[in-house]
Amino acid sequence: MSDEECRSVVGSTNEAFKIWRRKTPKERAAALSVLAEGLRARADEAAELMNKEMGKPIPQAKAEVNKCAYLVDWYAEHGPAMLANSPVKPLPGFKECFVTYQPIGVILSVMPWNFPFWQAIRMAVPTLLAGNGVVLKHASNCQGSALMVEEIMKAAPDVPDNLFRTLVIPSGQVNAVLENDLVRGVALTGSTYAGQTVAGKAGSLLKKCVVELGGSDGYAILEDADVDLAVKAVVDARMVNTGQSCIGPKRVMVHKAIRPEFEKKLVDYISTLEYGTHYGTLVNAAAKEEISGMINSTVGSGAKVLFGGTGVAAPEGDCGEAFVAPTVLGGVKPGMQVFDEECFGPVIPIIEAESDEHAVELANQSEFGLGAAVFTRDLEKGTRLAVSEMDAGMCFVNDFVRSDPSLPFGGTKTSGLGRECAQFGLMEFTNIKSIALK
Repeated sequence: MSDEECRSVVGSTNEAFKIWRRKTPKERAAALSVLAEGLRARADEAAELMNKEMGKPIPQAKAEVNKCAYLVDWYAEHGPAMLANSPVKPLPGFKECFVTYQPIGVILSVMPWNFPFWQAIRMAVPTLLAGNGVVLKHASNCQGSALMVEEIMKAAPDVPDNLFRTLVIPSGQVNAVLENDLVRGVALTGSTYAGQTVAGKAGSLLKKCVVELGGSDGYAILEDADVDLAVKAVVDARMVNTGQSCIGPKRVMVHKAIRPEFEKKLVDYISTLEYGTHYGTLVNAAAKEEISGMINSTVGSGAKVLFGGTGVAAPEGDCGEAFVAPTVLGGVKPGMQVFDEECFGPVIPIIEAESDEHAVELANQSEFGLGAAVFTRDLEKGTRLAVSEMDAGMCFVNDFVRSDPSLPFGGTKTSGLGRECAQFGLMEFTNIKSIALK
C-alpha cells in the first residue's frame, strides 16, 4: 500500500471508530464474542497458513488459534465489568465523583511473525473492546495471516466495517502512519531496536505506546527442586515454536548439587521429542545462520554440547535451509554469547549455580526482564523470591511462564513498556477520565 492508501484506510477506520465508541462495553463485548466461533471454524486453515508462512508445527499452530478464541471468550465475559465507571469518594461540596474509561481513537498495531494470530488478536480484542479502532501492520512474511484475521473480523455482523484493517506495508512506512493525526497510539511487539525506534517516534508525537520486546528468561532451579518437574517445564517451554518465543527459558540456572541429575534427565527427555509435533524449522535461513553462530561461538568459549548441536542433519522431509536441532549446552557461563544475548531458537543453556542465591543472581544478570521462574519444594521461599528478588515482569513458581488473558503480560528493563492482557492491557489505550458533579 502507498502512503496515500494507508491514509485512506486509517480514515475509514476512524469513521468506524466514531460509530463503535458510542456502543456500551456490553454491546461491544457481544459484537466481538462471535470472533471466537470464527477463529475455531478456521483453525485448521489458519494452522496450515502459519506453517507455510513461518514454519510453526501444525499442532502448535492450531492450538494458537484456539487460544485466540479463548481470549475472545474471556474478554467478552469479563471485559465489560472492568470498563465500568469506578466510584470515588466525592470531593467536599460535590454530589458525585467517578472515573470513566473512554476510547482514544485509532491505534496502530505492529506485530511480529512468531505468533501470527495470537499477537494480532491479543492486542486487538481488548483494544477494540475499550472502544478503539485498530490498524495492523504485521510482519512481512505473515501477510496471509494478517489478512485472514481481517476477514474473521469482517465476518462479525455487529462490528462496523473497517474497524479493524490490515496495512500491507514494510516497516519503513510505520513512521508515516504514526504521523497521521487520526492515529492516537501504537502497540508493538518485536526486537529491542524496533521498540526503541517506534517508542521514540511515538514519544516525539506525544502518542501513547506499549512495547513488548525481547526476553532472555532466567529459570532458577534451586537445590530442593523437583528435578523431574523442572526438566519437563524447561523443555516443554523452550520447544514452543521451536524456541522462537520471547518468554522461553533461554538461560537455566541449576544448583550445583543437582546439576548432573538435571542435565541427564533433560537430555533423556528432549531426545524423545518428535519433529513436526514438538518442534519444527526456524523461520528462515538467516535465523539458522544466527542461531548456529551463537551455538558455535558459545562452544568455542568453552561450553559443551550435551545434545544436538549444529552438526545434526535435518529430518527427512526438511530441506535443512532453516533447520537447527534442539540443542542442550552445558558449562555455560556469563560472557558466553547464549548467556549474554537473546537466543531465539531451540537452545537450552545450563549454567551451574553455587547456591540458591547465586541462581537468582544469575537469572537477574541480563538486560532483559520479561519472564522468570523459580523451582523449589519450599513454596513460601519460592513465593518470596518470585515477588521480591526475580527482576522480571512475570515470575512463575514450579512451572514455565505463559501468557493468558487473565494475567498482565509485559516486562521490565529492555523488555518493554506497558502491559497486555487482563484489566491492565484493556486500559492501556483508554482515556482515564475524572468526572466530578456538583
